Amino acid sequence: MRFKVAALQFTVIAVSLIFTGAAAARTINLVGFGDSLMAGYQLPPGNGFPEKLQAALKAKGLDVAIANAGVSGDTTTGGLARIDWSVPDGTDGVILELGANDALRGIPPEESEKNLDQMISRLKQRGIAVLLVGMVAPPNMGADYAARFNPIYRKLSEKHGVRLYAFFLDGVALDAGLKLDDGMHPNARGVDVIVEKMEADVTNFVGTISTVKK
Repeated sequence: MRFKVAALQFTVIAVSLIFTGAAAARTINLVGFGDSLMAGYQLPPGNGFPEKLQAALKAKGLDVAIANAGVSGDTTTGGLARIDWSVPDGTDGVILELGANDALRGIPPEESEKNLDQMISRLKQRGIAVLLVGMVAPPNMGADYAARFNPIYRKLSEKHGVRLYAFFLDGVALDAGLKLDDGMHPNARGVDVIVEKMEADVTNFVGTISTVKK
């Protein structure tokens, strides 16, 4: 009889803990912070990277919401100016994608690095995790510029101990069929490729963020 009572008590406690854990679980709030590549330039509603990534993660059973804070034409200078108010309180993580427009305009890589450095620092000070997304300088900028620009993302990842996805346009940059007529921005199929390639990295990133209410 005592064994049955003890077993029943154990079952009640176990069920209680399960429901308590479920009640404490919460949606992970991410922000896709970047330029036109993040904003979904010239794409129909719902076809941008944050929206398609959110759908892919939800299909895997992850309770994630991704806000689109992409601004077409934005540089790292513009991103630094708006990082505090574009990333609201309650954000758990930021997918930080900036630098393409810096390279297109020939902005000194040292300035881009400094701006990204400050953005990461500000987010970390707020307890917000960062997934840094790298870019590659266009060939017309020359080998010297590329040698100064391309390594900044790896350097910042190592300096701040944040995760890095090396190149946002991986799998798309050299395929005209995955880009708009401007030859720079991904079309809807291109976004699908980007999401497919980044999904595992973002899933691992989300896994580092606690899903339990504090």
